[in-house]
Amino acid sequence: MTASQSPPEPAGTSAPSPTSRRGRRRRATALAPRDKLVLGLMLGIPSLVHIALVWVPALGSIGLSFSSWDGIGGFADIEWVGFGNYVDIFTRYPRFWPAVQHNLTWLLFLLVAPTAAGLLLAVLLDRQLRFGRIYQSALYLPMVLSLALVGFIWQLIYQPEQGLLNNVLGTASTDPVNWLGDPDINLYAVLVAAGWRHTGYVMLLYLAGLKSVDPALKEAAALDGANAWQTFFRVTFPVLKPVNVVVLVVTVIEGLRAFDIVYVINKGRNGLELLSVLVTDNIIGESSRIGWGSALAVVLLLISLGFIVTYLIQVFREEGRA
Repeated sequence: MTASQSPPEPAGTSAPSPTSRRGRRRRATALAPRDKLVLGLMLGIPSLVHIALVWVPALGSIGLSFSSWDGIGGFADIEWVGFGNYVDIFTRYPRFWPAVQHNLTWLLFLLVAPTAAGLLLAVLLDRQLRFGRIYQSALYLPMVLSLALVGFIWQLIYQPEQGLLNNVLGTASTDPVNWLGDPDINLYAVLVAAGWRHTGYVMLLYLAGLKSVDPALKEAAALDGANAWQTFFRVTFPVLKPVNVVVLVVTVIEGLRAFDIVYVINKGRNGLELLSVLVTDNIIGESSRIGWGSALAVVLLLISLGFIVTYLIQVFREEGRA
């Protein structure tokens, strides 16, 4: 037997089959009973809490939207009225259509102004400016504040006689503008306050997306002779498509759930009617119309799903074609 030859295998032995090797790997990666228990608790408890606090109330609201109930008696006192609540809301409720218009205006404003401003600030801060971290913190700081506190701050700014804005404009002592009391302009005044808070959040999302863009793409575009605008709109911005989806979803949620800021200012009346305010007024207000409030909540849910689902379908179609 030469050195290059391997010794023969003992009789009765054979090389392990691929099936046995896979079985050993499965046994090696199998979770111990204790690990299964921990994993089940970590997944099961949050799932149960989510179902109990989100899905059960949502499905309950959908069911109650077809009923007439004051919320005081038991479930036996519920009177089912079918689509009567929806018919009354669409035809006989004078505050409904102004609230829908205000919600859509709120949403479109957040989609345009704070989103564009946040993207611009993110592009500027991505250039490694001096004191960039300080600028990021200052611009993101309003997002840390609650909408109720933002409303209180901007009430001080918008006060007719002693507010900052009228004093800067020089109209505080001559002809003060009632920014929050005039129903023709108070919605836009509140939108500025809401946009001031939302801009920092959009900036942070886009800044995180810009940090993840491969620098080689920009270098390749520069070698091809593309200027800064062409590089951004043809190379960088298409790469930010996942961030755009996140910004859209966050903005739709932020625009349609707006409640705190207008309720702090004037309880959502006199030009600041929103669907969320109508839901609150009908469910926990003096009227205590649980069915009406639930129907309004379902309408708000359908509007939000309409925007999000439509955009996601378009995104998935484009990815499928690619």
